[in-house]
Amino acid sequence: MLERVVTYGRMIKFSHSVFALPFALASAALAAREGGATLAQLGWIVVAMVGARSAAMGFNRLADQEIDARNPRTAGRELPAGKLRRGEVWAFVLLSAGALVLAAAMLNPLCLLLSPVALAIVFGYSYAKRFTALAHVVLGLALAIAPVGAWLALRGEFALPPIALALAVLFWVAGFDVIYACQDAAFDRAQGLHSLPARLGVANALRLARAFHVLAVAALASVPFLVPLHPLYWGGLAAVTALLGWEHSLVHADDLSRVDAAFFTLNGWVSVGYLATVLLALRLL
Repeated sequence: MLERVVTYGRMIKFSHSVFALPFALASAALAAREGGATLAQLGWIVVAMVGARSAAMGFNRLADQEIDARNPRTAGRELPAGKLRRGEVWAFVLLSAGALVLAAAMLNPLCLLLSPVALAIVFGYSYAKRFTALAHVVLGLALAIAPVGAWLALRGEFALPPIALALAVLFWVAGFDVIYACQDAAFDRAQGLHSLPARLGVANALRLARAFHVLAVAALASVPFLVPLHPLYWGGLAAVTALLGWEHSLVHADDLSRVDAAFFTLNGWVSVGYLATVLLALRLL
């Protein structure tokens, strides 16, 4: 049983939940600064996040099974390698989607009403690269709904602070996904798939990834103008900016050997570091 759980966790890359979840929790912290939040609400926010991401990743593996089987880099994934059957993964996707809908219902009526929209966005990403080189931006949008959803869970209404966080997540994710996609530029081009590295070339795609990350930092810089925060926030944002700069220093058009470190390790520190920054900036205010 434990081995099976680990297999499912590997399929959806559960450890990558560290990307969007901290931004959702940061948004929840900003939303709760006046009215507070219960442990139950925070718990359902986490359930909704994990459910949405697990459903999205499982669906992505189903949609991309044949493509993954043809790509030497991804041929060892659980579905192409036969470690899981399609029926099992479909059941996992449906259960995960059900967890999102249940969590949304437990939070408030607006969240329940919007849960199908969230699922449509996260499922739709899986087909984006078949049609547009901006698939990276679509992935950014899929993760950008996390801070908006967390805010709605507590406030029940839209506002500017979560929109700023959503824009930051959109451009941050689009940037690091472009970096990750550089590994498959030749494969995507040969298979007729769309990506910015395949369209623009690796060097130009990396330049665009840097521009995306500049926009992400600019969006994060707008947050203190929308929500009162301690000046410590600016120190934390400087650290986040430095981490993004380090990420880009690891990857070059003629050397992609450190893409994994740039993609996972540093971006994990970016999201967790930003959450810590927001929590401290609220605590010290």
